[in-house]
Amino acid sequence: MFLAVSIVCDEYFLPSLEILSECLGLSQDVAGATFMAAGSSAPELVTAFLGVFVTNGDIGISTILGSANYNLLGISAACGLFSSVVSKLSCWPLFRDCLAYTISVAAVLAMISDNRIYWYESASLLLIYGCYILVLCFDIKINQYLMKKFSPCCACFTKAMEENAEQQPLVGWREESGPLIRQQSRTDSGIFQDELDYSQLSTSLHGLDEISEDHPSVFTMPEADMKRIVWVLSLPIITLLYLTIPDCRRQFWRNWFMVTFLMSAAWISAITYVLVWMITIAGETLGIPESVMGLTLLAAGTSVPDTVASVLVARKGNGDMAMSNIVGSNVFDMLCLGIPWFIRTAFINTSGPVELNSSGLTYTAISLICSVVFIFLAVHLNGWKIDKKLGAICLALYLVFTVLSILYELGIIGNNPTRVCGN
Repeated sequence: MFLAVSIVCDEYFLPSLEILSECLGLSQDVAGATFMAAGSSAPELVTAFLGVFVTNGDIGISTILGSANYNLLGISAACGLFSSVVSKLSCWPLFRDCLAYTISVAAVLAMISDNRIYWYESASLLLIYGCYILVLCFDIKINQYLMKKFSPCCACFTKAMEENAEQQPLVGWREESGPLIRQQSRTDSGIFQDELDYSQLSTSLHGLDEISEDHPSVFTMPEADMKRIVWVLSLPIITLLYLTIPDCRRQFWRNWFMVTFLMSAAWISAITYVLVWMITIAGETLGIPESVMGLTLLAAGTSVPDTVASVLVARKGNGDMAMSNIVGSNVFDMLCLGIPWFIRTAFINTSGPVELNSSGLTYTAISLICSVVFIFLAVHLNGWKIDKKLGAICLALYLVFTVLSILYELGIIGNNPTRVCGN
């Protein structure tokens, strides 16, 4: 299932995202915080619905909070350790996403403190995400205002923006194709671009030099021996995806990119359903508390799309897009919690609130606020770049947070009674 999610993400999801960014004129960070975050977070949405309507447990919220911790620290570590390129970052996108996420986590923390979720509490999560999208719509104006306001007193704004303007053009646009093409920096890129003088889409993430050239077939065997073994083992998955998802990298299916995007998200969700099923059975068989399963295996499994997508764009030096996907997907995850809670409390079971089972999630939520503050400070102290040093620090901190969360869930530290799967 992990392999299947990786194939869907690499072969279909990212190419459709690139063409979608071209059509809407999205900047790196806005594309990463919206469509990229929503598509790669489809597993969390499915898991949240399963936890509320099927298992009637807290596996949904524990998976989302656990994967949020993994997204913030684990994927940041992967981007730093597995990328040979030092990615430069901009101040405003990271500050914007971290602030929105801190507010979202604080709201969830206030809601789960009494282990009950009411309809007005879940509606507030939807309102927070709506405000976040509204900020993205006026991102260019807000960014320009902050630049004028804080550049004289904050050197990191000016320095980071200048470096980003030199090294990070808008994702999906070629910078060498003509005199009318200019690089897009964070200072002049918004959710919708006013200028239309762009060149053809550059599918640089997938190695295409010219849009007129068709992408090689997914059935082309790799040359490296290890890649051939993986290709043979994954051939049934490749065939099934080839028959059900149009490959928008090929010229014939290029205009079907939206279908590719939606089908990719649907397949990611379906694969995650099987993943949740298998993990739940394994937890019941081994007597492992479901919150521990959600904080570990399920958290990493449902975040495979985020990991693959973020590492791929980080390797190309698109640091803003990688970080916006990491933090922006967590903001979307808060919406994932709000949707099933709101549907159940407002339309299905209006007589009472949604009952939660784990007090250990309060500790996890608090650790998330600490994590997002750490990420912002670490990036600032590291000179607004993602490198191996930042990756190693994030990895160490992620392991510490995860071990402490598991020990608390198991009752080894603190005073928290455990509940085993199936009981």
